[in-house]
Amino acid sequence: MGNARNFAFWIVLFLLILALFNLFSNGQAGLAASQVSYSEFVTSVEGDEVKTATIDGEKVIYQSADGKMYQTIVPRDAEVSNLLLDNGVELKAEPQQQSGFMSLMTLLLPVILLIGFWFFMMNRMQGRGGGGAMGFGKSKAKMLTEREGRVTFDDVAGIDEAKEELEEIVEFLRNPQKFSRLGGQIPKGALLVGPPGTGKTLLARAIAGEAGVPFFTISGSDFVEMFVGVGASRVRDMFEQAKKNAPCIVFIDEIDAVGRSRGAGYGGGNDEREQTLNQLLVEMDGFEANEGVIILAATNRRDVLDPALLRPGRFDRQVTVPNPDIKGREKILGVHARKVPLGPDADMRIIARGTPGMSGADLANLVNEAALMAARVGRRFVTMEDFENAKDKVMMGAERRSMVLTDDQKEKTAYHEAGHAVVGMSLPQCDPVYKATIIPRGGALGMVVSLPEIDRLNWHKSECEEKLAMTMAGKAAEIIKYGEENVSNGPAGDIQQASGLARAMVMRWGMSEKVGNIDYAEAAEGYSGNTAGFSVSAHTKELIEEEVKRFIQQGYETAHKILTEKKDEWENLAQGLLEYETLTGEEIKRVMRGEPPTKSEDDDTPDEGSAPSVTAIPKTKPRAKPAGEGDLEPEPTT
Repeated sequence: MGNARNFAFWIVLFLLILALFNLFSNGQAGLAASQVSYSEFVTSVEGDEVKTATIDGEKVIYQSADGKMYQTIVPRDAEVSNLLLDNGVELKAEPQQQSGFMSLMTLLLPVILLIGFWFFMMNRMQGRGGGGAMGFGKSKAKMLTEREGRVTFDDVAGIDEAKEELEEIVEFLRNPQKFSRLGGQIPKGALLVGPPGTGKTLLARAIAGEAGVPFFTISGSDFVEMFVGVGASRVRDMFEQAKKNAPCIVFIDEIDAVGRSRGAGYGGGNDEREQTLNQLLVEMDGFEANEGVIILAATNRRDVLDPALLRPGRFDRQVTVPNPDIKGREKILGVHARKVPLGPDADMRIIARGTPGMSGADLANLVNEAALMAARVGRRFVTMEDFENAKDKVMMGAERRSMVLTDDQKEKTAYHEAGHAVVGMSLPQCDPVYKATIIPRGGALGMVVSLPEIDRLNWHKSECEEKLAMTMAGKAAEIIKYGEENVSNGPAGDIQQASGLARAMVMRWGMSEKVGNIDYAEAAEGYSGNTAGFSVSAHTKELIEEEVKRFIQQGYETAHKILTEKKDEWENLAQGLLEYETLTGEEIKRVMRGEPPTKSEDDDTPDEGSAPSVTAIPKTKPRAKPAGEGDLEPEPTT
């Protein structure tokens, strides 16, 4: 309808321009001539001052002896042609070209132009989709049509429980009798809740691709305007459109922009937003039945939503879309890896193990980074090395190849990281050590990466103590090698990580017998003013710090003991890191035994089970670091 209206407007505009062109072209000669009276014209003819003349209807256009053009209006009863011929004037006659239609157009042209301009301005002011000056109350919801790039449930992985609940809605739309014969009713709304990047909008797009019904999408911020009542009007218009296309689905992204709790704002809240929310509540489940319209919404701020919005009858289902677990991450990587050619050594499970806490968006970015890295070096497919480098870049920053380390700094970093690796591999409850490197990356000069077999949902006290020992192994290594006086600031990150873990053990998890099973985490601000709601005595504060120090010191002593007992293996690994800079998997164990990192062709001795290995990175030229910069190290990746 809108396209036809625009086409008609341009047709009318073209006709008006054509009429104006004809009008002005016909009168061009007349405009160039001066107007004189008929008597002056007769005097000029009789005085032989006229050379040529042209009769055009009731007008006579003539050229005088001085070369100037004149025109006059001839009376009806005048014999102007005889007058001109009798005086020897060269006479021309032109047919009157302006038809009756053109005459009518000439008369109506100003009126048509005014009406056309008025219609054009009204069309612009009202606008399609509520974008015009008089279209404030129109809904900005857009009907989603994905002829190309259609997303289905096959493209959604890693969030199986959330997908199942939404697949049921799609099945209800396709086959409502299956549920209605048992008295079941289709849910009126489903709220998708989860951290950013977990796939809430992707799920909504998958429903649009699977349902086969009209799908409207709008952002929560599209309802909010500076004028009170506009948002409520847009809500009414959106539901009117939805009812006309029922059964259909309406998806409101970031609903917390309009669905915040009423009365929670400063000064009594925002009237426009609250009126918009009230209208949304009424339209979803009010006095009038709202059949065939399903509302989907997404938010990562469920805690700020109004309770009336969350009750059954409005959002009947609250679907949690969490960060994926290890199996979910492997499936998500498999979905995104369909678009890239994979090398024979690419193992998505290993990548999934090394990316705990990553969302679906993070994993998509990781696969893209791996493809870019492979293309940068001219490969025809993406190898495991590209995935490893991409993972390290996403999690810890790009390699700082421009940084130049002195030999002394490199050596200290190597012994520091070798200490972490040896202690981590010696303690059975630590996650398997997968990689050790002394290549600067991000804010670290080196790091040891551990790959958990499964995602950790809880921590035991013995596991925490071994984790503290592995964390403090870097400082223990520096002290054993260089002495108390020559320890660097490299363990700063280790100390920060160990302090956080030890405080959690004492203050939150009740792992200290002296402090007891009391949660002091809420009173943590009491150390600097006690603004958390209850006081903590000075004796308790001192006891907490003593226990935190005891746990950390115990971890340090464990690490010191292990490195002293396994000094040869530690030395071998440190020298191996100095030689190869990066060692992974079985290469670490082989180097600790004093063997080369890779097997020779004649060596058929099977290696002990461990994480799959990747070929060691050959040694590159030394790097140095600007003077005064500390050997900071982040916590080992888990």
